[in-house]
Amino acid sequence: MARDASELAHRLAREAEAVCRYYLSNGKRQGRYWLVGDVHNTPGRSMFVRLQDSPKGRAGKWTDAATGEHGDLLDIVRDSLGLRDFHAVAEEARRFLKLPRADPERVSKPARPAAAAGSQEAARRLFAISGPIEGTVVETYLQRRGIAHVHHGGSLRFHPRCYYRPDEHLPTETWPAMIAGVTDLDGGITGVHRTWLDPDGFDRVRLGKAPIDTPRRAMGDLLGNAVRFGGADDDVLVAGEGIETMLSLRCVLPTLPMAAALSANHLSAMLLSSSLRRLYIACDADAAGDAVRAILTQRAEAAGIEAITLSPRLGDFNEDLHIFGLDALRAALRMQLLPEDVARFLLLSTVVA
Repeated sequence: MARDASELAHRLAREAEAVCRYYLSNGKRQGRYWLVGDVHNTPGRSMFVRLQDSPKGRAGKWTDAATGEHGDLLDIVRDSLGLRDFHAVAEEARRFLKLPRADPERVSKPARPAAAAGSQEAARRLFAISGPIEGTVVETYLQRRGIAHVHHGGSLRFHPRCYYRPDEHLPTETWPAMIAGVTDLDGGITGVHRTWLDPDGFDRVRLGKAPIDTPRRAMGDLLGNAVRFGGADDDVLVAGEGIETMLSLRCVLPTLPMAAALSANHLSAMLLSSSLRRLYIACDADAAGDAVRAILTQRAEAAGIEAITLSPRLGDFNEDLHIFGLDALRAALRMQLLPEDVARFLLLSTVVA
């Protein structure tokens, strides 16, 4: 793998400017460097990519002056598209190297094909151009829902002006949004979930979501996939429906991998890793939740996976956290987890949290 990565990085470096024009299209060339905001293709000038070999360094090497991060062109391919698995990065790099080259003197921007609305590519691009949630309305929204410690592991991002179109007959609006990356078992982004937020504050009826008809929407390939907080190939996993539900559990169990399938139907169809040996099912307390629990339990047990139900006292675990508090949620989960998982995850969480 190391040899393959080195060879791909070297081949990309020979076409460093073409790589930058394609993956960092919000930047521009200045002298021997390509300037852009960051490796996620944010507009700006704090990150610079060396386009030619020089005594100061090799072509393709980049440094972000704002964060001190640095790397090579494979990192740019990975982070600009939100890829996680090296196999996916390598495949994307090989695909790029086969593309025809345009004359940079005649084309100011890459002729990057437009992504179809709602497609996986559109989802990856939206995730890539979104930024960290820290210090944003996303963090405020989650904290006001009782999630004081947001252990999201990089699965959540913030977009300050995310497009929202009520329907095909009305004009497009923009609202700040929480962007959640939907991934497959290999960690590749297959879709995103958007929660549009109210920038003016927290409303008891809307719970901080924007005053629009459908403040939650997803796009891309969702079936079988999920928003993952932690690895996909672990031996123990908690699976549930909502993002806020799983983040509430992460407040108490920050080291236990979790997955939010985004709906009851998608939870029942979620793909299970071959390495999984125990699945905790955190269903909402309603008829749909009961049906999902039965289906997912049957699927898990047929695959040789132990299935255990986690039940909230109220409608879901976010409601439990918000109403009863962190200590009460911790005590309730202590009674429902297996003793070995209490020792492995819950006791440790009192220190981590």
